[in-house]
Amino acid sequence: MLHGFGFAALCEIGLPRGAIPLALLAFNVGVEFGQLAFIGAVLGTLWSAGRLGMSAPVGRRVAQCVPYGIGALSGFWFVGRVAAFWVEMPTRGRCAYLAP
Repeated sequence: MLHGFGFAALCEIGLPRGAIPLALLAFNVGVEFGQLAFIGAVLGTLWSAGRLGMSAPVGRRVAQCVPYGIGALSGFWFVGRVAAFWVEMPTRGRCAYLAP
């Protein structure tokens, strides 16, 4: 979804038609680096928790709660995106070069 939002933003800021492929590639590479940084931060946090001697019961409780947090956040995003289908969006200036 984020990649599509990036493409929409490129259309709205008025980049020349020839510059959009390179800008979209750079955006996508940035998104992938962001995802890798997030994974690195999570793994670093888990490694630090292990080095600090987090007790097994606490670790199990955290492992049980994390999926619920992820599910709640994804559910929130899903509902927001589905609700957006019923909101009228202005079409002025949105990717006009894609129109036939």
